[in-house]
Amino acid sequence: MRIRLLSALLAGSLSLGLASTRAALNLPDLGEASETVISRNTEQTLGTQTMNQLRASGTLLDDPEVNAYLDQLGRRLLQADPSQSGQSFTFFAVGSRELNAFALPGGYVGVNSGLILATQNESELASVLAHEISHVTQHHIARQIAAQTSNQMATMAALLGALVAAGTGNGQVAMAAITGATAAQLQSQINYTREHEQEADRVGFRLLSDAGFDPRAMASFFERLQRSTRLVEGNVPSYMRTHPLTQTRIAEAQDLAFSKPYRQVRDSQEFHLVRALLRSYDGTPQEAVRRMTKELTEGRYPDRQAARYGLAAARLRAQDFAQARKDLEALEKDGFQHPMYEALLGQVLMQSGQLPVARNRYEEALKRYPRHLQLVYDYPRLLMQMGDKARAARFAEAKLLDYPHDITLHQTAAEAWAGAGQMFKSHYHQGEYYAALGRLKEADEQFTIASRSSDGDTHDLLILDPRMKAIKEQLREQRRNSREGQ
Repeated sequence: MRIRLLSALLAGSLSLGLASTRAALNLPDLGEASETVISRNTEQTLGTQTMNQLRASGTLLDDPEVNAYLDQLGRRLLQADPSQSGQSFTFFAVGSRELNAFALPGGYVGVNSGLILATQNESELASVLAHEISHVTQHHIARQIAAQTSNQMATMAALLGALVAAGTGNGQVAMAAITGATAAQLQSQINYTREHEQEADRVGFRLLSDAGFDPRAMASFFERLQRSTRLVEGNVPSYMRTHPLTQTRIAEAQDLAFSKPYRQVRDSQEFHLVRALLRSYDGTPQEAVRRMTKELTEGRYPDRQAARYGLAAARLRAQDFAQARKDLEALEKDGFQHPMYEALLGQVLMQSGQLPVARNRYEEALKRYPRHLQLVYDYPRLLMQMGDKARAARFAEAKLLDYPHDITLHQTAAEAWAGAGQMFKSHYHQGEYYAALGRLKEADEQFTIASRSSDGDTHDLLILDPRMKAIKEQLREQRRNSREGQ
């Protein structure tokens, strides 16, 4: 229930709730929508704060393979529109079986695992991402905030309260907050959202087609959602509750598809591998193994190699390490090569206690796939498990040159340097970890402790000093905004 409610609020009502935070964030009094909209920096702040709430609530799916794939798919769509090169985007998965996707201000695009599994091909999933990207590029949330009037502030506050309550798992408080909103105001918001949905469809369709995906995918996904709603009365998918699906939208998507020549588009292997991985998480480990074994035996799969990979992932989850390794070795004998395969095999070796073998395998894999995040995250964890903490810390720091704001690498470096007795570097990376999460007070504390550590050299202090000053200035700005908003 928590995930369902949170997803619905984010996708359909978040902009209303965010409007009530203007005073706390010292946002401008917008006045006429045609005259003023919120700045891109403010959109980024709103999105980052909401992401921090989602992360703290445990809503996000912490799976580098799935998130990296969504990022790859999103980047392919973005490359089709060079005019949006100045807008930053973050694509991520939400661990919920509900069919939903949503966009937050600041370029954050979330997709529920249930929706990924509901798509029948990669073009359908791309059509969903293209739609959500368009909500961001067309600044729909900023435009909705600008369109609000003062008599809607109670509704905005109620919906924001529901969002926060849902994020903390307090479903009863969330439902009470929603009930307090008036029907007339909610209907007004739904009508306004439908205009944005149609615009996001049109802009998203152009992205989908220009990126080389099947232009019929958007219409086919809409039609299947509508059919599923008719078949299961009273069980409307979250995606349709938060993205109102009308006959007009379906007809327009069909018309757009007919305007393009027929095109067959082959799914990437990553699409099938990610779906197989997500299916390995469904149910208990034993249920997943039985289900995926049966499907493989009966030949019910779109991609045999992905199905075997998914079965190995399910066996790993069931801690059947020996059989998981056999499944993977059989794949390798068939000539299957992929970084996701290497990462899964590394996990099997590591979790079964074969650490030296795992280390050799990781090091060989990283030579071929140096930027594959699952390998990048797992290797220093293996090194720490083997007691080589200084090497683990140096590896994490080296990768931070490629991913300077990666919270996982900062946390790994902090833990590894602490184990190696390098307290300056440990506190510095812990501070960067907190800063990336928006927890500025804790970041300031960690940077202060680092500055007082005896093992930091001149070079370390030169790096730390501007970061300390930046965090302190952000804290002062927060306090000013808080006083002015009271």
